[in-house]
Amino acid sequence: MAFTARSQETRAAILAAARRRFAADGYERATVRAIAADAGIDPSMVIRYYRSKDGLFAAAVDIDLRLPDPASLPPGRAGEALVRHFLELWEGDGPGEVLTVLLRSAVTNENAAERMRTIFATQVATALGPDVDDGPTRGALVASQLLGLALCRYILRLPPLVALPVDTLVADLAPTVQRYIGAPLE
Repeated sequence: MAFTARSQETRAAILAAARRRFAADGYERATVRAIAADAGIDPSMVIRYYRSKDGLFAAAVDIDLRLPDPASLPPGRAGEALVRHFLELWEGDGPGEVLTVLLRSAVTNENAAERMRTIFATQVATALGPDVDDGPTRGALVASQLLGLALCRYILRLPPLVALPVDTLVADLAPTVQRYIGAPLE
């Protein structure tokens, strides 16, 4: 389906408003009416482009984590690369906002939780590389560290964790993530 420049602008405005609203209110409390008001359009336009709140949410949280290729990483440094990459995603605009929306919403909405599980199961497990035994389990362990960090630093905003510089977080978390990637699992 080809979109005109004006409809592309409208779609972009809707997605930006939806990400802000979902991030602030979570999936359950965000409404199509509020998102439309934030975008400066009629609610019927949201439905026209995205069919439903679920369709809008799916579009708003569509994300490629752009994880580093495991073959490009020095041996024993994948944990460091993954922690740094995720911190850069969360600290930046765009992907960080989408991840915030997903994490906030996944706690109360099963569709959001499933989306988060799919993203982390496919993208993180794949980023560990084909030579990693038990990739899904290791990917889940890595995700537990990264999502726990994100919850505490970006959602709950625990002051000591918020105050830590990125390099300190990388240094402190990378060995644990690296162990999940390469050490024998019990």
